[in-house]
Amino acid sequence: MPFISEILKYGSVAIVGTEKNTGKTECLNYILSQLHNSNTSVAVTSIGIDGESIDQVTGTAKPEIMVFENMIFVTSEKHYFAKRLTSEILNISTERTSLGRLITARAKSTGKAILSGPANTVLLQKIIAQNADFGADITIVDGALSRMSPASPSVVQAMILATGAAYSANIRQLVQKTKFLCELISLNQADEYVQSMLTHIDKGLYGIDENGTLHDLQIESSFIPASIETGKTELLCKCQILFVAGVVTDKLLSFFRMQGNIDGFTLIAKDFTKIFVSTEVYNSFLKKGGCIKVLHKTKLIAITVNPVSPQGYVLDTKMLQEALRRDLNFPVYDLRDNL
Repeated sequence: MPFISEILKYGSVAIVGTEKNTGKTECLNYILSQLHNSNTSVAVTSIGIDGESIDQVTGTAKPEIMVFENMIFVTSEKHYFAKRLTSEILNISTERTSLGRLITARAKSTGKAILSGPANTVLLQKIIAQNADFGADITIVDGALSRMSPASPSVVQAMILATGAAYSANIRQLVQKTKFLCELISLNQADEYVQSMLTHIDKGLYGIDENGTLHDLQIESSFIPASIETGKTELLCKCQILFVAGVVTDKLLSFFRMQGNIDGFTLIAKDFTKIFVSTEVYNSFLKKGGCIKVLHKTKLIAITVNPVSPQGYVLDTKMLQEALRRDLNFPVYDLRDNL
């Protein structure tokens, strides 16, 4: 599978689903089985709970996670003791999750395990760095339901997107929704000069005027328009670039779209995981002349598809893959074709 060799170029990769039951765990198992046959030292964890045989939300059967001998895995105390393999404990975290401390271990045999790793991206970053210290060449992260945060470039270097019939039972709609998400993932990165000015900023809104001067707009939240003062509005309109350290919303884009001529105006988000906008408002903002870029960009390696929905809908996988490849210009795979 071509994307396996692509994965090996990175030190950390997240598998993220567009919706629950789009094949994330199946994708994880496929990748682990392929990397097991390489000369790569692999670590694996999850930002949610993965590996249960029955989905706790839908009640449907789920593929369990197979951890291979010599792989490093990170899971909670609760699920570590439920594993079906022998292992050597490498570390027990001082931080606690709702399921107990996190245990990092190296598998001494091949077997199944439930992964319930760090509950937030800050701890996930620490875990990835720790895995590298234990000799892991790459950490694979299984994302959680409808959460893109594990794919943030501040956490991992690359990602794989799992989509499928659970996201939409209509191929055309499924392609359109996935295409929009891929468009956000693929947004252009701000130039290096702008990055150097903004990379240290963690909150608030900042503007850059035509002279390249950075202005703290003294606005703490991106949920602005209702409370914004007239003076700040005027300053906003003088800035050719606006950096939003928090989330980018429909309300924010609509606010700028209504300012009149925004031709040449650029809005910069931290990364694609901070953008929560509808297709309609996003396209309307672009049509008015606005531009959106990101401070940090994630590399999208491939898209995997699950043509079966939990409700029993089954899409034509060949037609789905062809439509996605044609419209998205990304490698697309139905991994069951290769099992």
